[in-house]
Order: sequence, then C-alpha cells, then structure tokens
Amino acid sequence: MANWAITATTIYCDSIDDEVTLLVYKDGTVKCTGSKKSAEPDKEKVKSMRVKNEQIMQTIGCTGPECYRLIQYRDKLLGEYSTTNNSV
Repeated sequence: MANWAITATTIYCDSIDDEVTLLVYKDGTVKCTGSKKSAEPDKEKVKSMRVKNEQIMQTIGCTGPECYRLIQYRDKLLGEYSTTNNSV
C-alpha cells in the first residue's frame, strides 16, 4: 500500500438500506456512493425506505461526509499508511 492514491470498499449501509462503496483518497478526502443513491432514489427504494422508517420509527438517510462508517474506514486506512511509512 506504499504508493496508493485511492482505495475503496463496498459495505452494506443500514442508513440507506443498500450497498455503498466507500472511497478514500491518499490526501484524506472521502466519498461514498450512498450519498448519490440517497439523493436520487428510484420508486422502489423510496418505498423500501418508507417501510423501514416506519419499522424503526426514525428517519433513515445518508448522513454524508459525517458518516461514522466513512470516517472509521478513512482513519483505519490512513493509520495503516502512516504506520507503514514510519517503520521504513
């Protein structure tokens, strides 16, 4: 992982009830495909989210760049990168 520029992983996100891809860039910036899915849901997704909202009695939706999943993944990667670079 010495010269990486971007890395990604796909996870299930219960906030939008779908799989998303988390992208982390070497400079620490992050993106998640869930924000777009949440902003532009199709009719099936809207119905699914309404049902889930009623079941858990709270609103679900993407929290954007403040998402704890995204932050944890970024911090893990950057921590591994800095540890690797400091030991060389």
